[in-house]
Amino acid sequence: MPRLSLNAVYTRAAAAAATAAFLAACSDAPTAPSKDAPTAKSDVLQSVNGFSRHIMPTRELANQAKPSSGASAGGTGIFYHGGPVLQAATNVVSVYWASAPIYSGGPAAGTTGTGGSDGSNVGAFLRGLGGSPYFNINTTYTDGSGAHIANVVNYNGFWANNSNVPANGASVSDAQMIAMLQSGFDSGKLTYNASTLYAIFSANGVNLGGGFGSQYCAYHTHGTVTVGGVSKTVLYAAMPYNMQYPANCSANLSVWPNGDPGADAEVNTLAHEVEETTTDMMGNAWYDRRGYENADKCAWKWGTTYTTSNGGTANVSVGGKDWLVQMNWVNSGSGGCLNKL
Repeated sequence: MPRLSLNAVYTRAAAAAATAAFLAACSDAPTAPSKDAPTAKSDVLQSVNGFSRHIMPTRELANQAKPSSGASAGGTGIFYHGGPVLQAATNVVSVYWASAPIYSGGPAAGTTGTGGSDGSNVGAFLRGLGGSPYFNINTTYTDGSGAHIANVVNYNGFWANNSNVPANGASVSDAQMIAMLQSGFDSGKLTYNASTLYAIFSANGVNLGGGFGSQYCAYHTHGTVTVGGVSKTVLYAAMPYNMQYPANCSANLSVWPNGDPGADAEVNTLAHEVEETTTDMMGNAWYDRRGYENADKCAWKWGTTYTTSNGGTANVSVGGKDWLVQMNWVNSGSGGCLNKL
């Protein structure tokens, strides 16, 4: 299994202690006890400067690790550990942190708007994700009371933030990302919501998080912001520009299904982070004995593909468009990777 260079592996016990207060106040607070724990170091868990990260490894690291995706331990091969999930709906807000549109058709720098006014293919994917057969796989997971996760994703809006934009070649820390989100809440550019994943996108050339391209292609985590004088937990995902490293952070296709390599590649890692935040928002809900969340167990696996009208390769239709998106782990039967349910 590859060793990650940043530092110590994030432990689930630490996550549980750090989020106890949050769970007590959460409407999805679980009643079921923990059922399992990782039995070995996981290459998808990091602790960096006090921030817990659940990463999507690069293709190279994922191939080296070759995690077991089977259900050898019995059941579906993934277990519930008592933490909260986004049971009723997953809300997403895009934060495009750049001095110009990152993706073709994307919002102009300095603007805010609804999800419906995001003209990029990233926006199109997010608008179509909820209710799709692809996202329906997540309904096989439950909260602590046994209520199934709803097939609902709301793309609530975007902020194309062109303030304090990271320079080309810059390495951006989690503390800097949190500070940027805090500025959005303070200025009214962002509205705080505990069930929202704030997806932070950066431009080509920016090392979002410090290990982009060598260790991971994206990750999700949480931090603390202050809203109205009260400390709040904020869910966010680091979404660097995957086509900066096409061999390591994309399917590296010669023809992309929408003819838009930047966005076509990005929605794969975006789907990964959205579904993991939905089923394991605080790092203490659904994962297997090696610490792998649902999307980790199927990372960089496509299943059955088809050829699109432009000669590209796809495996799912979301929002009336074709995409090549990794499969997700179904929590039923003996488990397994599917691209629709």
